[in-house]
Amino acid sequence: MITIYHNPRCRKSREGLAIVTASNAPYEVVEYLKNELSASQISGLLSKLDMSAIDLVRKGETIWKEQYKGRQLSEQQIIEAMATHPKLIERPIVVKGDKAVVGRPPENIAVLLD
Repeated sequence: MITIYHNPRCRKSREGLAIVTASNAPYEVVEYLKNELSASQISGLLSKLDMSAIDLVRKGETIWKEQYKGRQLSEQQIIEAMATHPKLIERPIVVKGDKAVVGRPPENIAVLLD
């Protein structure tokens, strides 16, 4: 089963969903802005992505610039920021088994699905 963490208002996320749909593999869509992720869920995704929390943050978001940019934050504090403000999470994230990719560019998803 493939899971895509998706924001339907985001063009790249819609492109990622199209790639997942075209794969004809079973999948589920998690609209993470409606169904917010807990800090432990974000930690689990980071483990599957094999990346640090700061690499998953959308640093251009106003919330990041106004509340977090320039501050010395621990890994856990960054994860908590994403749990509190899900708009900060880069998207889409596609998970297959114990591996995951951020679909930026969307072609990253094809590598996971092969």
